[in-house]
Amino acid sequence: MAGKRRQFGRVRKLPSGRYQARYLGPDGLLRPAPETFRTKREADDWLADKQTELRRGDWHDPDAGKVPFGSYASTWIRERELTSTTRQLYGSLLRHHLEPVFGGVNVAEISPPLVRSWRADKLASGTGPTTVAKAYALLRAVLGTAVADQMIRRNPCTIKGASTVHTPERPIATVQEVYDLADAIQPRYRALVLMAGFLGLRWGELVGLHRRDIDLDGGTVRVRRAVAELNNGQRQIKAPKSAAGKRTVSVPSAIVQDLSDHLTRYAESGADGRVFVGAKGATPRRNHFNRLWHKACEDAGVKGLHFHDLRHTGNTLAASTGASTRELMARMGHSTARAALIYQHASADRDRLIADALSDLVDKGRRRARKSKGHAGGTEG
Repeated sequence: MAGKRRQFGRVRKLPSGRYQARYLGPDGLLRPAPETFRTKREADDWLADKQTELRRGDWHDPDAGKVPFGSYASTWIRERELTSTTRQLYGSLLRHHLEPVFGGVNVAEISPPLVRSWRADKLASGTGPTTVAKAYALLRAVLGTAVADQMIRRNPCTIKGASTVHTPERPIATVQEVYDLADAIQPRYRALVLMAGFLGLRWGELVGLHRRDIDLDGGTVRVRRAVAELNNGQRQIKAPKSAAGKRTVSVPSAIVQDLSDHLTRYAESGADGRVFVGAKGATPRRNHFNRLWHKACEDAGVKGLHFHDLRHTGNTLAASTGASTRELMARMGHSTARAALIYQHASADRDRLIADALSDLVDKGRRRARKSKGHAGGTEG
């Protein structure tokens, strides 16, 4: 009696003695299993699993992931709405850190062991942990889209915390150091240093300011744009990183007169006049300013301080006033609370040190008082 005809798929025995399983996919193509099986039972079990996938609507085209990662990632970057600086960063990470290993590998063939090996090799070769974390984050994002595109079932980037960038804590200038640096820098950049140190504005936001953005009577500065410098030397006027970046920041009254003097002496005229211009009338470039900055730091005796550290100074000072998380977010131009909480934590740590120092003073004062009382009691006896 003939055996019961198979309802789904076909199994045949090969000359090698192993078994091949095939089935008709929903696209009408005959799909073989990616490997042969030792027994007919193993082939039957594989077909049963594949039939279950089809019934659940969980079937993936096994050929969909046969696309080189390099070309897929390049398309991924091109199709995203990214700022010019972010597009450049992703392109650099792809060219220098991902393509050399993954570029010619099909998306479907990138496995967790391959990703782990790549990351370990990058770190062992001396590539900075921050760069490796950013490259890993890009790899995970691209392959996450491949999952959504049903090219692969799971994202092979499974290393916990590998995309977290651990930024070392930067130094914070004191109020006096900010003024020392402002006095040491070229006079046309004095106000720029003070605004960075006490308003917490970024370099690109500062050099993007126009006269109409500054309201001396109200004591405010409106941040509406930033100047971005690209790797090719071109500059681009862009909106801040997020909607929260467009903000109005109150100016400490202590530096209002400094801003007024700057607008009178150095800023361009008219509402659209740029607030900060170089000696030759151009928007300052970061590399040229950095040379002036390093000299000012040397003259002021301030070591190891980057210009961007002044932003940390301003944010830390703001946090030390007792400002709420929401208030710090608004002043800093952040859409999430993460950065604000960092500054609040730093402020709390500093407050603890102050409290401990006060405690020492209290203890010393009480000991002196006890000695004094004891001495007085002995005299009276």
